[in-house]
Amino acid sequence: MALVMYDLCGIDESLRFSPFCWRAKLAIAHKGLEVEARPWCFTEKEKLEFTDHDKVPVLIDGDEVITDSFEILRYLDRAYPEAPTLLGGPLAESRARFFKHYSERALQLPILRTIVMDLMNAIHPKDRDYFRTTREKRLGMTLEQFHSPAKGLSQLDSALEPLRGQLSGSDFIDGDAPGAADYLVFANFMWARSVSTADLVSNADPVYAWIERMLDANGGVGRNAVRVCDIEGAYRT
Repeated sequence: MALVMYDLCGIDESLRFSPFCWRAKLAIAHKGLEVEARPWCFTEKEKLEFTDHDKVPVLIDGDEVITDSFEILRYLDRAYPEAPTLLGGPLAESRARFFKHYSERALQLPILRTIVMDLMNAIHPKDRDYFRTTREKRLGMTLEQFHSPAKGLSQLDSALEPLRGQLSGSDFIDGDAPGAADYLVFANFMWARSVSTADLVSNADPVYAWIERMLDANGGVGRNAVRVCDIEGAYRT
């Protein structure tokens, strides 16, 4: 039986952009497992009432319900030990947790500052008021005031320095092949790629080459994903 995952969708059901959901999807692809990704919108809280949780991803595996993206990675290793490992033991899990925090605290904000208005356009129309209200409360300003591609790209360039250092000695964060740390960081770039055509890094940057490798990993699950620019009329809705 295939796994089931509730996955944030945008202006079209095929547009899936959440970085947290991308963490889970990339991990599932790494494991070689099949998943039914059910579309979910920000304002469809009632669909998740059975979980006592109001955010995605939510993974369902038989009687098991897992509600946090990092916990999903941990669960997949426990439940499917015969498939390629994601975390590889306590030390690797601790290392992956560092990259989880790096991803969330160093990368997400400058990326959001760069793409936030593209993101707003890509969100399902019924979710836009919710998104604006919740994010403006969190940011302490309007989305328009927060939106600054030049500032966002400058901040992102500085935040990527540790990643450049890591990639100077290996093709992936986790070495010769992608692992949990790669998926935790790369999910942010899938978030941006899904909703925007903004160039976040120069094609001369080692991070760019890593992104290209990650797009092709696990059968190209990243490269083949629907982008908002693939959806006819998306920006006219």
